[in-house]
Amino acid sequence: QVQLVESGGGLVQPGGSLRLSCTASGSICSINALRWYRQAPGKERELVAGITEGGSTNYTDPVKGRFTIARDNTKNTVYLQMNSLEPADTAVYYCNADVKAYVGSAVFHYWGQGTQVTVSS
Repeated sequence: QVQLVESGGGLVQPGGSLRLSCTASGSICSINALRWYRQAPGKERELVAGITEGGSTNYTDPVKGRFTIARDNTKNTVYLQMNSLEPADTAVYYCNADVKAYVGSAVFHYWGQGTQVTVSS
């Protein structure tokens, strides 16, 4: 089993910054893609950013130029640096990981419990 634990959420004023972290632990041989999703009240969960094992990244258009996803493979951790935050960024942020438990195993998808980000003056 694999656990993902997020941290770093909170209340921030518009224009401010936050850095989210998500650390994976448990039966891990390798982690392929890592992603951050978010879900605002009354809305569907949406992909915010993703990063491959090799470091290639992608972002949803509303966050391009403001958010940066990064990973530390030695710590099984993914980060989301969020700058120039806007009220529209308010949501619960979830990390998602594609994990192999051992060499040759299937890839399983895991979710963290979510961390609240609120952007308000």
